[in-house]
Amino acid sequence: MLGPPAQAAAPTYNISTLAGKVASLNGTAGLQIRFSAYVEQEANTEVSTAPGDPITPNIVLSSPLDGTSVAAPAVTVNQDTAAAPQNETAIAVDPNNPNRVVGSANDYVARTWACSVSGTPCSALGDGYSGTYFSNDGGTTWCCSASDPSHLGTLIPGVTHLAGGPYDAAGDPALAFDSRGTVYYAGLGFNRASAPNTVTVSKGTFDSGSRLSWGAPTLINATTSPAVFNDKEWIAADANAASPFRDRVYVSWTRFVFSPTTGAYVQSPIFFASSSDGGRTFTAPKSISGNVLYDQGSRPVVGPDGSLYVFFEGATRLATADSTYVVKSTDGGANWGKPLAISTLVDSEVLRDTAFRDNSFPAAAAAPNGDLYATWTTMMGGASTAVYSKSTNGGTTWSAPARVFSAATRTAVGYPAGTLSAPSPGGPVEDIFPAVDVSSNGHVYLGSYRGNTVSPWQLCKASPPPPVGRITCDVLGDYIHNTRLDYVVTDLTTSQTRTVSTHPINTRYGFGGGFFGDYTDLSAGSDGTFHALWTDTNNKQNVEWFYGAQFVPTPINQQDVVTARGNF
Repeated sequence: MLGPPAQAAAPTYNISTLAGKVASLNGTAGLQIRFSAYVEQEANTEVSTAPGDPITPNIVLSSPLDGTSVAAPAVTVNQDTAAAPQNETAIAVDPNNPNRVVGSANDYVARTWACSVSGTPCSALGDGYSGTYFSNDGGTTWCCSASDPSHLGTLIPGVTHLAGGPYDAAGDPALAFDSRGTVYYAGLGFNRASAPNTVTVSKGTFDSGSRLSWGAPTLINATTSPAVFNDKEWIAADANAASPFRDRVYVSWTRFVFSPTTGAYVQSPIFFASSSDGGRTFTAPKSISGNVLYDQGSRPVVGPDGSLYVFFEGATRLATADSTYVVKSTDGGANWGKPLAISTLVDSEVLRDTAFRDNSFPAAAAAPNGDLYATWTTMMGGASTAVYSKSTNGGTTWSAPARVFSAATRTAVGYPAGTLSAPSPGGPVEDIFPAVDVSSNGHVYLGSYRGNTVSPWQLCKASPPPPVGRITCDVLGDYIHNTRLDYVVTDLTTSQTRTVSTHPINTRYGFGGGFFGDYTDLSAGSDGTFHALWTDTNNKQNVEWFYGAQFVPTPINQQDVVTARGNF
């Protein structure tokens, strides 16, 4: 990174808006830390509030290489039918019931409902919301669609205007089960054009009919100050029955701080709060990152003895590079040690021949024997590479980062004569958004997108401005190389690797190709089965609404959240 944020002759920023905060952070010289891609997407997209006549697209960009549905054994988790985008995935398995699985995603809920919010049709509300889904048969089938008459479906209630709450948008989902089968959802609530924002935690319970419902959210660090913005939270619960902190709920997040006079970015430490009463109340937020002040992407993890670890990406004031850090508490989050740098890293750049924003935020997990695993991406040989590190002594020392997957070369497909010559060689397979969990039998599962395939893609030369131009094109442009992703899971215990997605994923669909989420997730049940959850674009449906613009029903490939399970 890094060094101190540049202040000399800095411009001023209107940090009362989300777009102003994003501009301030992105305009800070030498800084690698960024807001979550979801927040940047929300900040930089205008949402129509007065839709006109339905739009008939001129040209819809597509490829004969794309799928038209997600094939078994993978399963589409969200159940909408009108091409509403879902992305950014979290998943958790009940430790007492391996058939009970809960997933979550940013859910744009673009349905045609006969309702309005402040005079705007529900179907024209383009912001992202907090979507959740559940399965009682080990991920074979999922409930529900967010299209019921009460306009909630499985949306988290009480956060967004659409769900009876005070905020424009919500998202950045994270999930955790406690030892008694209660599930917790953490997310964000924020406005795009004004300052209020918060971290949210909601408690979910299953009734006698095995249906999931969510209680009112608890708002953590809710603020109306334009100088503070909470981002990229994650949640953990102590599900260890013998732990002295059994069922305590832990939340960590990034607190972005700006100058109230100039709007300049100041710092972004990791903050933390805990609950000992089932999420009803939380301790006062505290900074836990010490002198590592330029941070993002935290993950709390609980060891089998109740020790608490928070992993994050960050840098000190005089650092020349970012590092993956861990900080530890042995008393349930009351006190914390000093942050320990596991390894330096080079932030992942945009993957070769893609356009979506990415990051090097860590994921982490604790094994039943107390071993710890952390995974993240770093640049190796000019390519984004998933690596992992292991600690066998409670996080005191860590192994040198090792590749999650063996190095490989992309396969070129679909290059007809006269369009574009296939790259030779195909270029390295790159990784992004790794996830990790350890099953009760000790199997260590790591999952990640891998850019295995490269193919031609025809750009749009001229189109209407967004959001309409993200669906329709007026004039086609040149062909370019286009990397397609697979979701791949490896088991460190058996050294076996499996592609669990069913068709290469084209990230050019949705949001102009620039937003595909910030992470994927993977959770292992007590039966030793892993459940991976990722964003996929192989389902084709008729789009009706996108970011407040109404379309004549038009078939497009959409962003869905898709799961697969397995073991080695």
